[in-house]
Amino acid sequence: MKSIITVIAITAGFLPVAAGAQEEEKQAVTISGSATLASDYRFRGVSQSDKEMAIQGGLTVTHESGLYAGVWGSNLSGWGTFGGANMELDLIGGYKASIADNTTLDVGLVWYMYPGGADDSDFAEPYVKLTGATGPATLTAGVAYAPKQYALANVSAAPNSRGQSEDNLYLWSDGAVAIGGTPLTAKAHIGYSDGNPGLGPNGTSVAPTGRYWDWSLGVDATWRNLTLNLSYVDTDISRSDAARLQPNFSKGLDGTGSIADAAVVASVTASF
Repeated sequence: MKSIITVIAITAGFLPVAAGAQEEEKQAVTISGSATLASDYRFRGVSQSDKEMAIQGGLTVTHESGLYAGVWGSNLSGWGTFGGANMELDLIGGYKASIADNTTLDVGLVWYMYPGGADDSDFAEPYVKLTGATGPATLTAGVAYAPKQYALANVSAAPNSRGQSEDNLYLWSDGAVAIGGTPLTAKAHIGYSDGNPGLGPNGTSVAPTGRYWDWSLGVDATWRNLTLNLSYVDTDISRSDAARLQPNFSKGLDGTGSIADAAVVASVTASF
């Protein structure tokens, strides 16, 4: 899934705080973040940046209890700007807990926002992830279910209708294997979307063809706090299916091609 970011409030007190208490407070909360430059922003296999470069970043605040909150953002273009927004901003909150040796349960919610865009584009999507690790391998299985919301409706089929709402289900699995003696990690992803076919109120959709698969194979190369990723990304959305969604589904809105076809995506991420 995506990087998580959060907004931090700093409160000034009037009473002195003991050094020991300050140390405990520092240990109770951790802050992490990342900044990414990518050759394309692919969300579930579909380009949100019109197959152009994207700048992304996020921050996460995590409490020792397992609670976390964050914010993540990326520029958009093409398919992602039909509502007038040039940016996606995700607000994220959840709870992560260890339920067995090397096994973690993560439950949370993402609120997808499109600042500056038309109304009715934002939507909420709860998720559950289970991650297990053994040796150099890590496997994650997840489910995200967006309950019925107007932003997920097939407005393209009935552009004058109001008040309709639809839902969306996304199932996915991620795998990663560290290659011993190297800074490399091999990665794989497969996902399945099941939702309302067509385009939403501002020309976007989480599952534009109703049901489709997306997948990727790639490798990470890590040096200090920098990670270089190279991945092959694809979907089973055919050109004939994409053609039914034109011009919204074509690069540059020229009425040809598809923003869901195969691509090699490169990115570099700095973590802190």
